[in-house]
Amino acid sequence: MNNYVTHLECANCGEQYDASRVHGLCVKCQRPLWVRYDLERLRKKFARADLNGRPSSLWRYLELLPVNDPAKIVSLAETVTPLVSTPRLGSAFGVDHLYVKDESRLPTGSFKARGMTMAVTKANEFGIRRVAAPTAGNAGGAMAAYAARAGMEAYVFMPQDTPAINVKECWLAGAKTFRVNGLINDCGRIVGEGKNVKGWFDLSTLKEPYRIEGKKTMGLELAEQFEWELPDVILYPTGGGTGLIGMWKGFAELEQLGWLNSPRKPRMISCQSEGCAPIATAYARGERFAPKFENAATIASGVRVPVAVGDFMILDAVRASGGTAVAVPEDRIAPWMKKSISLEGLAICPETAVCLGALEMLLARGEIKPHERIVVFNTGAAQKYPEAVQEEIPLLDISKPIDWAKI
Repeated sequence: MNNYVTHLECANCGEQYDASRVHGLCVKCQRPLWVRYDLERLRKKFARADLNGRPSSLWRYLELLPVNDPAKIVSLAETVTPLVSTPRLGSAFGVDHLYVKDESRLPTGSFKARGMTMAVTKANEFGIRRVAAPTAGNAGGAMAAYAARAGMEAYVFMPQDTPAINVKECWLAGAKTFRVNGLINDCGRIVGEGKNVKGWFDLSTLKEPYRIEGKKTMGLELAEQFEWELPDVILYPTGGGTGLIGMWKGFAELEQLGWLNSPRKPRMISCQSEGCAPIATAYARGERFAPKFENAATIASGVRVPVAVGDFMILDAVRASGGTAVAVPEDRIAPWMKKSISLEGLAICPETAVCLGALEMLLARGEIKPHERIVVFNTGAAQKYPEAVQEEIPLLDISKPIDWAKI
């Protein structure tokens, strides 16, 4: 396959790099790299109608992805995830058009499959056989699974209080799994320090250029599912922020290709918990770079990222879209999980509950209007977070008559 990638480009200083070689961060400023495409050539060769009849997989967008050799793709059959209308949940908010894009249907049960299938595919193309990553949970499980699929050796480092399911899935996939008495940035430091010692390739968030290209497919799918008319608002739980950044990049590429029916793009809402809110804090202060958030603590482990290497990319996308970045009270997370699941049967994760808290807040402020088309991303399955909800279940004693008045 002759792909349409032209080069890699630093998101901060603009330095360009040869896409045929392995790269991590920009050598000059240690910031993330974009993958750039010849969109004019692609526009002449490929039309959106060419998608018709292709399999319902993120790989249907192959021309907009950085794959050189389809034979090297490392896949676990990544499906196009459903866009679910949620009228009862919408009614609870007083909004007319609320949708949930349910990423829990992907392999390994979260949106992290998108980034890792792409990153491991590129590692496979480059002949890399050992990979490592820090994780707050789902990214580690996805990397371990795709590395296993590719026959690679994987190393995962995670905070010691990472949800138990995430720990087990890394171990079961054969990754060398380590718990760390610190946060994800401490795990990231270990991965960085180990590159020369252990010879692994660092698959940390935005420390290589390709996970973002996998996450971009969320935006491509969303555009196609809305028949190339984008929604008004997207609420996205933000830790490292790769998905938000990737979608915004994807929307810009679709606009350049002429695939969108309207130039209007969504307002991107970065959603965090008050327990870990570096992006929301920087946004409120009018800053482009976010200082480390001290003493980060939240049950929504996926947004517990006190330092995001792509902080400026998140904030640039939010501001360019006319969106905002907010932090919601930690005590709203569990109630919104239960309310969503009980109203719609959709098993949303704590990070998505953060988005529902943000929606509640922004509706009250008048920053989101009840008539707008609103999309919330469910980035993982609730079943992966048994620690997030403390349920009270009565026990029936079968040795005694049942007291039906209590049932």
